[in-house]
Formats: sequence, structure tokens, C-alpha cells
Amino acid sequence: MNGFGLKIIAHLNAARRDPAAWLAAAWWYILGKRLRARTRFAAMLGATPQAYRLWLLDEPAPPVDRSASVQIVVLLEAGEGDSNTVQCAMEQGACAYAIRDGSLNDVVNCIDWSGDPWIMPLRAGDRLHANAISVYRRAASTTCATVLYADDDLMDRHGRRHSPHFKPSWNAELHCHFDYLTGACMVRVDAAETSRAAEAGAGWAERLLAAALASPGALPERIPHVLHHRQERKDAVDHGRLVSESAALPKVPVPKVTVIVPTRNRLDLLSTCIGGLERTDYPDFEVVIVDNGSDDPATLEWLAGLDSRRFRVLRDDGAFNFSRLNNRAAQIAEGEVLCLLNNDIEIVDPGWLTAMVQQALRPEVGAVGAQLLYPDGRIQHAGVVLGICGGAAHAHRFLRPDDLGYFRRHALPQFVSAVTAACLVVRRSRFEAVGGLDEERFAVAFNDVDFCMRLNARGWQSLYEPRARLIHHESVSRGFDRDPEGAARFAAELEALKALWGTGDFTKDVDPFHHPQLSRYSELFSVRAGD
Repeated sequence: MNGFGLKIIAHLNAARRDPAAWLAAAWWYILGKRLRARTRFAAMLGATPQAYRLWLLDEPAPPVDRSASVQIVVLLEAGEGDSNTVQCAMEQGACAYAIRDGSLNDVVNCIDWSGDPWIMPLRAGDRLHANAISVYRRAASTTCATVLYADDDLMDRHGRRHSPHFKPSWNAELHCHFDYLTGACMVRVDAAETSRAAEAGAGWAERLLAAALASPGALPERIPHVLHHRQERKDAVDHGRLVSESAALPKVPVPKVTVIVPTRNRLDLLSTCIGGLERTDYPDFEVVIVDNGSDDPATLEWLAGLDSRRFRVLRDDGAFNFSRLNNRAAQIAEGEVLCLLNNDIEIVDPGWLTAMVQQALRPEVGAVGAQLLYPDGRIQHAGVVLGICGGAAHAHRFLRPDDLGYFRRHALPQFVSAVTAACLVVRRSRFEAVGGLDEERFAVAFNDVDFCMRLNARGWQSLYEPRARLIHHESVSRGFDRDPEGAARFAAELEALKALWGTGDFTKDVDPFHHPQLSRYSELFSVRAGD
């Protein structure tokens, strides 16, 4: 079937699954609101069974260099389909051994280690892309890394490919919870390391990877092409287990935190937020409420009655500028750590702040963001992805926390390009080192994205921590920018984001934790289905 026919079927399936959403997108398209329509269609089409088949029609060819002379040795446990895997590797010029009866040490002795070989552990029955070995050789000939890895998909017994995994660039935090490399990578290890992995029995492939990751040198490098066709994959850690293991977070002395809450009137929201803070299980924190021109008598009376030993009210009667409000509060903060918190956040988990602060204290971490839910329980924020629709957007929006989603990425701690300032924790020293939020270019929108990118550039990577879960009544207090002035301001801030961080360049992979073969019009990590 050609691409047009597949696309028609995909649209029919999308319309059948969610008629209202499909009709809304079609109506936007008719009205000329093409970007809004494209965004909705991308998410719906990417969830259909036809999405990957559409992608396969235009699968990009991986870069091949047949002149590279890197030695690659494929190792796999004997099992059903092992002969096909060995033959597939040998046809491409690699050495390949099926290990029988735990004889990995015997195989180690057969390998010519003088050629500084790379070891590629595979599973019996898995297949390689027709040019996989050449592609790996090309990458290996130009890298100092000790691990190279590629994307993969699943292949059924009829040879049909499905369920692709387009992987992020190296994400050490994600890999702690989800081994997305073993079975689709090759490693540079020596004979001694390989022998040690063999002596410990089952799990030798994971131990070889761990040995390569532990060696000094460059970080693992991604080859963003589907080079492995697998029979099965290891699952990510499920969320229930992850939450039960929250005690495994590093236990360090926790410093004083200053929680900054900008507000204007809306006592109903603010009192809910502050009530949650009062129930928060954290030993030492203060709250600075930045009152941006409240004139409601009940709100003013309530603010005046707060306990001054823990709550301070900073008055600011200027025009709403989210960046300025937070920067002013940071200047008078007494805490070593800052927590930016919207007044429309509802706190449901007393341990949220401890979880976020412990991550923010890590030397390599900059801003830490929480998992935020809409009041109906769907995800509102699970990290920020750059480049979506030319700007930036919240990842995995509208999923349920227990959904499978995209390899459970919404449920796992991981490094991300940015997190939302609706609930953001960062060391005060790092906030000050990058000059805080940009009041001039990002008064309202994208100030958090720009802030995180400046932290990232200093080596302090943003991190998403789903074990801190809160409810966000998004934009309830300020409303949406539908007036001409607000729309013009948003457009200017979007252009500033594009100019500073290249988010509008659709020819580049602008977010290392996303993937060039995932749609730039969907927050759901959908396969590019005719983008």
C-alpha cells in the first residue's frame, strides 16, 4: 500500500478513536489554523498502527563507510534463532559467536584482542540492519567513546517491523531506571573485563556495558538510526516500583529552602497552595509571597495575618512580569535553595520538596522539575522538550500517570532540556550565577526554558523528578493570552527563544533528549507520520 492509502487509513483510525478531537483538528485546518491542526493531527496519527509503516516508507538511510577497518565481535547466548543472528552479523563482515553452556570464557580466548575489537552483545533471534556493521564501524573510527548505541524496533516472525524505540542522546539518569542500551549497542572493553563479565554467569552483557560506562573517556554516543530488529526488549521500571524505591534517593543534610510564590488576588488558589506548604514534610523552609498588586480586601487581610516567622510578603505593584517577581524575591531569600512555585499549585504529597531538593544538591544538576497533573489526573508537565512547533512544550502532556506512554518516560527520573518554573527547585548560587530569569526578553513565557538552557550551558543539567507529584491548575489565576497585547508579547518571546536557542530550526536536532525521527508537532513522542 502506498503512503497516501496508509495515511487515509491512519486518519480513519484516529477519527474512530477520538471523533471529537479529529473533527476539531479538521475544523482548525479549514479555518486556516494550520499549526494548531497539525499539532493535534500529529499526536493522533502518531498513535495509530499505521504511523511506523508510514515512517518506514521514507526511512532515512544511515551513513555508511565501508573503508573503515574497525574489528567488531558479536556475542550472543545460544538459543532459538541464534544461527540467523550469527549469519546476519558474519555476512556484514563481523566475527560472531553463539555462546553455549556458559562457554563465554572459551570464546574470549578465541578473540583476537590485538586488533582492539569492539564487542556487540546481541540476543538470539535478533537481526541487524543490512548496513549496521558498516555504520557502527564508521562511528567507531571517529570516536573516543567506549559505548556506541543505536535505535531499535521489534520484528515479528513474519519479518514485519513495529514498535520502534527512537532513543535520546546519552541520558545517565534515565539509564539508571531503564537500560535502553543493552542489546542495541557495542562496547569497547578489553579481554580482562570480558573475562570478568563471563565468570559471573548470566547478565554478562549488562556487566560488559557497565564496565565500558565506568571507564574514563567520552560519554556514550548515539547513532540515530534503527540498526537493530529485536525479538523483545527489557521493560522500564514501573512507576509503582519507582515510588516504593524513593527511599533510595541520596540521603544528604537538607539546607534551608526559600519558596517563592507570586500571586495577585485569588485567595482561593493561594490559600490552597499555602495550606499544602504548611503540610510539607521538610525541616527548614521559608515562604516569600510576591504580591503583584492584589486589591481584593479578603486577600489583603489574609496576607496580613500570616505568621511572619515563616511567611514574608513582598509587594510589587508593577505590570505582571513573572521573571521580575521571582528575581526580586530571590534577592531577599535566606535559603541556600530556591523553589519557584505558582500560586495555582496544589500540594498533595508532603515529601515532594525533599525529593526535589536532594536532586538539586547533586553537583551535575541545575533546575529540578516535578510531575504536574491537571485536576482531572492527566499529566500537565513531565519535563520540557525544545523545538515542538518551533518553540518548546511540556512532554507527555495529557497522558495518565499509569499509561505506558513512550517507554514510560513520563514516569522515570531523567535529564531533560528544561523544566517548568511552575514548580522548580535550584540552588540559589546557581540561580545567581546565570543572572536569574530574563526580565527583558521573557517577562511571561519561556523564561523557565531560557533559564534552564543557561544552566545547562554551565554544566548544570535540568532534571525531571516524577517522585515529586503535584496538581497544577494551569493559568487559572492569570488566564490565557487571547487579547492582542498578550498575543503580541507571546509572539515576541517565542521569536526570542528561537533566536537564542534555535528552537525554530526544523533541520536540526535541537533537543538531545528527544529524537529527529519523533514528530516536532507532538508532545507525546510520536513517530513522524508524514510531518
